[in-house]
Amino acid sequence: MGDSASYIRMVHHLIEECIIFNMSKEECMEALSKHANIKPVITSTVWKELEKENKEFFEAYTKKREDRSTSEMETKQRIQNMVSESSKRDTQD
Repeated sequence: MGDSASYIRMVHHLIEECIIFNMSKEECMEALSKHANIKPVITSTVWKELEKENKEFFEAYTKKREDRSTSEMETKQRIQNMVSESSKRDTQD
């Protein structure tokens, strides 16, 4: 590894890209491993450093992601309920 500082900067930048795409730390680790050949442990370490430097941002980010996944689940649930309701009606004819 030649210049580790520039390598870390690159990982740093890629993590910021992941955040723009609303990815979790785990999703980010997986994506960088697959597409940029960066070891998950490195992504994890840099992510933790970023978290330390930007505590408020990451707390808000995590909360926003949790809220979003909750509402996505609720939406799926609602759609499933609607589908099963309509299929019940069909069998009653």
